[in-house]
Amino acid sequence: MQTLRLSPDAAGLARAAALLAQGASVAIPTETVYGLAADARNGAAVARIYQAKGRPSFNPLIVHVADLAAAQRLAHLPPQALALARAFWPGALTLVVPLRADAGIAGLVTAGLDTIGIRVPAHPVAQSLLRLSGLPLAAPSANTSGRISPTTADHVLDPDGGLDGRIAAVLDGGPCPVGVESTIIGWPEGRATLLRPGGIPAEAIAAALGEPLATHQADPAAPNAPGQLSSHYAPRATLRLNATPEPGETHLSFGSPGPFSLSDTGDLTQAAARLFDLLRRADALGRPISVAPIPDHGLGQAINDRLRRAAAPRP
Repeated sequence: MQTLRLSPDAAGLARAAALLAQGASVAIPTETVYGLAADARNGAAVARIYQAKGRPSFNPLIVHVADLAAAQRLAHLPPQALALARAFWPGALTLVVPLRADAGIAGLVTAGLDTIGIRVPAHPVAQSLLRLSGLPLAAPSANTSGRISPTTADHVLDPDGGLDGRIAAVLDGGPCPVGVESTIIGWPEGRATLLRPGGIPAEAIAAALGEPLATHQADPAAPNAPGQLSSHYAPRATLRLNATPEPGETHLSFGSPGPFSLSDTGDLTQAAARLFDLLRRADALGRPISVAPIPDHGLGQAINDRLRRAAAPRP
């Protein structure tokens, strides 16, 4: 299969929408990372996502929709979820909420759970495609399962960990401005719980709710949200965290200049946007990688989550 690179103009969007309607997989830009999209109502189309990525079928997918009204046609949003949707959508927030019985979502999307992870992306290209296609789109990150997430169309097509030749097309919307996946909030025990840190700081979500978030100890063998596998977002090279550089390593610095600086000025927003691209560039050099300490607050919580999973022992 030849993977097409489509421009984010009217012709490219129309081609992408037509491919999705036919059950094909198309990589699309969001503000977080590129997602591998397929019609969430079409079981065969969703199965192609898992096949292309080599993703375990027990790992649920996030469904992307155009607006809150579309989300409410698929899921029941309890009062706190509705408040967060109104505060942060469109944006980098996924809500894990009860699935409507008549939603028509393929069982593979939810991995057999009675909840669904759903979000409204802010990226204008994603928004245009969702509205043009009229489809709810299941869309995990557009990369081989477990490898570094893609933040450009080139990453999606990268021969090392990318999906060139495995998917129908990539819609090239440029670099993703946030650069880490969405924050995931659920209510597994009736209380708002951080299931995965991401592009919206947990502190901002807690402030919107007026109460602290509960934390969740995920079971990697039975995840209730994406991004909970122990080893994930991984380069091929070994990775040392909270480290000072040693000879022979490629060092990702923070708060100081350098060829692999996440942010010269210690800006966590900039570091999140650069993280996956710099990990890819460092991995291409074929040397061990070390990473400077990253403050564990705000977007630093999401950055450290991704780095811990990237450094974990590989299955």
